[in-house]
Amino acid sequence: MLPDYSVIAWLLIVFSVYLTGVSKGGFAGGFGTLSVPLMALAISPAQAAGLLLPLLLVMDVFAVKAWWGKQAVAEVWRFVPGLFIGVAVGTLLFDSLSEQGLRLVLGVITLLFATYMLLKPVARKPISTRWALPAASVCGFTSFIAHAGAPPLNVYLLPRKLSKETFIATCAVSFAVVNVIKLAPYMWLGEINVTSAWASLLLVPIAWIGVRNGLWLQSRVNEVLFYRLVILAMFLVGLNLIYQAI
Repeated sequence: MLPDYSVIAWLLIVFSVYLTGVSKGGFAGGFGTLSVPLMALAISPAQAAGLLLPLLLVMDVFAVKAWWGKQAVAEVWRFVPGLFIGVAVGTLLFDSLSEQGLRLVLGVITLLFATYMLLKPVARKPISTRWALPAASVCGFTSFIAHAGAPPLNVYLLPRKLSKETFIATCAVSFAVVNVIKLAPYMWLGEINVTSAWASLLLVPIAWIGVRNGLWLQSRVNEVLFYRLVILAMFLVGLNLIYQAI
């Protein structure tokens, strides 16, 4: 049995899933951060996150297969402890937030990440590896709450001066790891259920098309223009979520 969502809600969900797939396929998850906030305009943030996680795992299989062998293995291992910490904190705090509270947190996170993406300071030298743990911990938390783990990892990885392919591959593997970690807590909290699982299954073809298009687009699209449009959308969606919450 599928969720009884409106036509507008389904359109937002389909577009969000496609956008996430494109992001995972060729843009290191950079604008997939917009997906849950966009879906949360029409359904609850918790429903949006629960519906999206199984699809993220499917996308991870495609993305990791495409980029495997090009990741910075040492960086991924540095992230693992922090990812567990962040997911654990998110699990403990999740039930303390009401739906409106989740919208407020999601709106604030969205605005903060959009601001970061807009300013994105350029580091003069590679950042120290000691920042891997706090970056991964924040990633684990924001990923648990809103599947928005890319910006915290980017804060650390971009100044590490990795090649484009290594950067994308490292993000792909790291996001796969955190999504696997999140699966059991999501099921325990009831965010993934039979109804949401059927909806996720229905959307798998959209996820696959998104990833394939992302792989094709990453060497062809004007990334500067694309990211500017995504940043603008994030600001608008973030403000809307905060407005709904208050």
